[in-house]
Amino acid sequence: MRYVPAVILDAVFVLVFAVIGRASHQEDPGGFLVTAWPFLVALLLGHLVAALLPARPRRPWSLLWGVVVWVVTVVGGILLRLVSGDTAQIAFVIVATITLGVLLVGWRAVAAFLRRRAARGVDADDVRTSAEPAEDDPIVDPMIADADAHERPEATHPDSDGTDRRP
Repeated sequence: MRYVPAVILDAVFVLVFAVIGRASHQEDPGGFLVTAWPFLVALLLGHLVAALLPARPRRPWSLLWGVVVWVVTVVGGILLRLVSGDTAQIAFVIVATITLGVLLVGWRAVAAFLRRRAARGVDADDVRTSAEPAEDDPIVDPMIADADAHERPEATHPDSDGTDRRP
């Protein structure tokens, strides 16, 4: 049951892809199901593949799940188009790959970002508009903190007895 929202959202994005594609070629957007059906069938197959992988991603909203669904949707959709007698020119394959990648993986990336942000307890009011950190802000990235310590030999750390010792 936890798969249903992700499948529905992915299907909506495949339909959006088909409508935009048809409209950009001055084709009747109302016939979007003709364009969308191979990708919708492949999308369902992609979710099934992601769910059945031995080392499968556990959540349908995860990035890895999205990548599996994206690849299967593009490859399966193109193959179904060809088998059904439609065309799949290289430009279409490239556009479909990029567009579906942005849509199917993109919403999951945004969701992951928002989940991480919520887990940290960051409110919209806490977001700084300045690029400069405040004086009391700790350095969050340990790579930056390590680089700073090695670049500045005068950097010292207080020891437990209150004396400063070099790192």
